[in-house]
Amino acid sequence: MSSVRALAAGCLLPGFRGTRPPGWLRRQVAGGLGGVTLFARNVAGPEQVAELTARLRAERADLLIAIDEEGGDVTRLEARTGSSYPGNLALGAAGDLGLTRSVAGALGADLAAAGVNLDLAPVADVNSNPQNPVIGVRSFGADPELVAAHTAAFVEGLQSQGVAACVKHFPGHGDTSVDSHLGLPVAAGGEEALEAALLPFRAAIAAGVRAVMTAHVVVPTRDSVPATLSPAVLTDLLRGRLSFDGLVVTDALEMAAIRATAGLVDGGVRALAAGADALCIGGGEAGEDVVTRYVDALEAAVRLGRLSEERLAGAAWRLAATARWAAASRHRSSPSPARSVGLEAARRAVTARCVPPVGTTPVLVELRPEPGLAAGPVPWGLREALARRAPGLTVLRLDGVAGVGGVLGAAAGRPLVLSVRDLHRHPAHAAAVARVLAGRPDAIVVEMGLPAHPPAAGAYVATRGAGGVNAEAAVELLAAGVLGDVGPVLAA
Repeated sequence: MSSVRALAAGCLLPGFRGTRPPGWLRRQVAGGLGGVTLFARNVAGPEQVAELTARLRAERADLLIAIDEEGGDVTRLEARTGSSYPGNLALGAAGDLGLTRSVAGALGADLAAAGVNLDLAPVADVNSNPQNPVIGVRSFGADPELVAAHTAAFVEGLQSQGVAACVKHFPGHGDTSVDSHLGLPVAAGGEEALEAALLPFRAAIAAGVRAVMTAHVVVPTRDSVPATLSPAVLTDLLRGRLSFDGLVVTDALEMAAIRATAGLVDGGVRALAAGADALCIGGGEAGEDVVTRYVDALEAAVRLGRLSEERLAGAAWRLAATARWAAASRHRSSPSPARSVGLEAARRAVTARCVPPVGTTPVLVELRPEPGLAAGPVPWGLREALARRAPGLTVLRLDGVAGVGGVLGAAAGRPLVLSVRDLHRHPAHAAAVARVLAGRPDAIVVEMGLPAHPPAAGAYVATRGAGGVNAEAAVELLAAGVLGDVGPVLAA
């Protein structure tokens, strides 16, 4: 392999299919592949992941192994069961930086035990647009200073376990109304809005974050192309003005914001030329052929003068240096917090108002929107946690007002619980909830997304996330009941 091809391979973080590393991947790792990205499809359980990563490191010890493990709604290690840790919005609502640091430390210990040394977290986006379809509860909140403080605490906790943090999505995906998996978002606001969005990234850099992930978002005050492809954003702003010299990782290049504009492979070439170091691929394109296509394209770009060999070498060096940092830090990692800190944090984030005890025979009505592409089809809801406390539970599904009559009939004389997620963004579900509340004003609404209290809901619970521990914390309140208001921040 030529030196240029070796450098190109050293900039890639591909994915693969299955719970065991295929032969092609082991060959590529042995030959100098930069790293590997794990997805939910690669995870059967903690011991299996530890065995998988050990097999890969048997090919090359200094390998970067990345995963999207945010806690809360976005989990890969616990994609089959729901996360043992609340996500960012719950941590921001709990308002305790030490707690955020401890949750990140416990999560980092889980990753380190599984052999993962790069976590594509935390989300540092300020959720300044409540209609944002892809950030929402993944953000610590709408206040830039609060988000900055918790982002830094999360970075510190995660990296205390020898796992490199990758703060995302630079320079901010919060004030957008389009999911970059599906289209090309444009950040709203001018220079003042950009400065607010940058605060959490500045805090993360000051905290020593090892990596930053790019956003496939156009920032009009800086460029007309997505930040991932923009030298003005990645080189001038991130490297220059913010003085970040660590690893710059692209968001997944298969996403429509890149694939439908620059193209899957050429988007990777342009991202490296703009200042990115590691190309994240493999969410959908997960075979050896895509690795070969990228290596071929990067080699051709150097030959044609579109990409300098020096830029390629610098990118590969940063990726390898991140793996070396993780290996060295693992040997001096701090004692890990107990995993029970996840449930403690979820309990401290819950808001509740006037909730009567549900007893042992409630009716649970689930209103389930389509899962977002960032989280994927991770289990969520109250069903399992509530069934453990209420053996006479009946579970129904409701998608719109047409089914309301059946729900009211089935729930006659029994406690009624409505489980929703981001109700304010789903008009059909909001209309159905309003119709149910008109007939059953005593029904309890449990919001597991971004809180937005329906005016007609007298009894209301907001978990600020849909992780497994968020459900457990909500069910504890449903079982005990709540007089008046409970919680750190009552939803308006």
